[in-house]
Amino acid sequence: MKTKKMCAILGNVSEFKGLLPLTEERPLDTLPFDCKYRLIDFPLSSIANANINSIFMIFNDKGSRSVFDHIGGGKEWNLDSLKNSYFVYFYQDFLKQKAQGLPYYSAIIDYLEKSEAEYTVLLGSSMLCAIDLRAVLKTHQKQNNKMTVVYKRMDREKLSANNHIIQVNKGGNTTSVQAFDQVLDKDKQLNLSMDIFIVQTEWLIEQLIIGQANNSPTSLIEFLGEKMLDTQTTAYEYTGYLSNIDDVPSYYQANMDMLDAQKFNSLMYTKQKVYTKRKNEVPTYYSEHSSVKNSQCATGCIIEGSLDSSLISRRSIVKKGAKVKQTIVMSNAQIEENAIVEYAILDKNVKVRAGVKISGTAQNPVVIEKNQVVEQDVIGGNE
Repeated sequence: MKTKKMCAILGNVSEFKGLLPLTEERPLDTLPFDCKYRLIDFPLSSIANANINSIFMIFNDKGSRSVFDHIGGGKEWNLDSLKNSYFVYFYQDFLKQKAQGLPYYSAIIDYLEKSEAEYTVLLGSSMLCAIDLRAVLKTHQKQNNKMTVVYKRMDREKLSANNHIIQVNKGGNTTSVQAFDQVLDKDKQLNLSMDIFIVQTEWLIEQLIIGQANNSPTSLIEFLGEKMLDTQTTAYEYTGYLSNIDDVPSYYQANMDMLDAQKFNSLMYTKQKVYTKRKNEVPTYYSEHSSVKNSQCATGCIIEGSLDSSLISRRSIVKKGAKVKQTIVMSNAQIEENAIVEYAILDKNVKVRAGVKISGTAQNPVVIEKNQVVEQDVIGGNE
């Protein structure tokens, strides 16, 4: 692939209330995943694997600090070389310019014009997957439409009102797009739009110029979703692992999926490598009294208690006699002696005092917010 052939726009500006309090101080993009990753690692890795060397990233200004802390110079995704570049823009600037009657897509149009790329890919972080963008581009070129959308057949119970469902004809083109809560079809599985698009760059520039003169949505994902209604669009079926993350239960389940070997390998060990920020630390220490069953631990942890079906992030401590089951523990957490934590998510720097019990359910895990010290039992899990 020629390095100038495709550029990327990465942006997930939707704020999912169902993910609070986990996204109170960070965007969805930097939510920790599987002990050492962040959700943004997956779209960034897909972009790097496709040899795309120019990225325009759009974030909400709230919580953007954690994005910059994680990406840094972009070395892990080859963004720090002379031939590569990335640009960051705040979504709120689009809103301000639109409110003032200014051409609010001008920054994107300027980027696209200077990119010299024939194709543009747009994607976000809420659809957790490891997609081969080169394969999508190949299909896009073969079908020769202005736009291609990626979809996956998903069970109805894994869909939410935020999702859009597409219908696909025998020729591989979309025939309709609807919000999930407006779909009357009772089929067990539906075609979920993954909000990943490949478009002709020149066509996109033309559409953005027209769109900003006609009060089109400031969100590019919404904009292209609407364009599917009047533009012949190729539908590319993705068949790999996908988790549709938009609330705490879906985030919890996506992490728990990584304890299933088949799902873990389907996401982490395909031809699509997944890159994250490197941190060289000492290995995790397991004492002679520890017990670990079907769990994962990142580096720098001290495990003296028991773990069952849990994910433990960097530099966390589980002391002697403590029991952790079906739980996500983020970095620098401490679980003291004889504490019991089950079906829960402990955010960064949480401390659970000795003997305390925290208990939720698989459907409604208890969330302990960042930096909290838990000194009394927390029993949740109710609908």
